[in-house]
Amino acid sequence: MNEWEKIMDERFCCDNVIALATCENDRPHVRNVNAFYENGSFYIITYALSDKIKQLEKNPHAAISGEWFTAHGIAENMGYIGNEENLTTADKLRAVFCEWIDNGHVDFNDKNTVILRIRLTDGVLFSEGKRYDIVFNA
Repeated sequence: MNEWEKIMDERFCCDNVIALATCENDRPHVRNVNAFYENGSFYIITYALSDKIKQLEKNPHAAISGEWFTAHGIAENMGYIGNEENLTTADKLRAVFCEWIDNGHVDFNDKNTVILRIRLTDGVLFSEGKRYDIVFNA
């Protein structure tokens, strides 16, 4: 495991608030989202009819920013959180987001509750005075 991979795991393999940027009509849109990092991707629980999903369906290129980290990625709507193929990821997200996930904000019975994956392509990570220019595996 590379040094930057260890830092990414330590820093982002938990509930994190990151900025997620999308673009629509040549205008950037940024919002903060709760996200979980694993193996070169950030995972977010969101609503299928939200502006972010609509924007990413038209243009899947996204940017994220977190604690001393910025990156580009390709967004993928993985579909309903309750789909069989999403159960492993959904269980991880439920565990990671356990402090707030059952506060009424997320309706697991609503088919529009989806998992958004941002598959990172490249990024810059800073840690202890070092800069890591990262190219993620596609």
